[in-house]
Amino acid sequence: MSESGGLERAHEALGQEVKAFIIRKPGATVTVEEMSVWCRQQMAQYKYPRHIEFCDSLPMTATGKVLKRELAELEARKTTA
Repeated sequence: MSESGGLERAHEALGQEVKAFIIRKPGATVTVEEMSVWCRQQMAQYKYPRHIEFCDSLPMTATGKVLKRELAELEARKTTA
């Protein structure tokens, strides 16, 4: 994993759940299933992402922080399209 960002998604029963957006390192071949297993082993149950999406880039600020607002807007456009 090169970089990642997380986002809360609405869930009917739980209220919210986590979705992770991950940029793979060049040449990496990790799958969603492998990343999910690793996350479950390394993170608390309420913290590990229930949804994982690999992407080429993330919206960033000039200082290198993930712009969660823009990430949420991108996700909203995907679900309404």
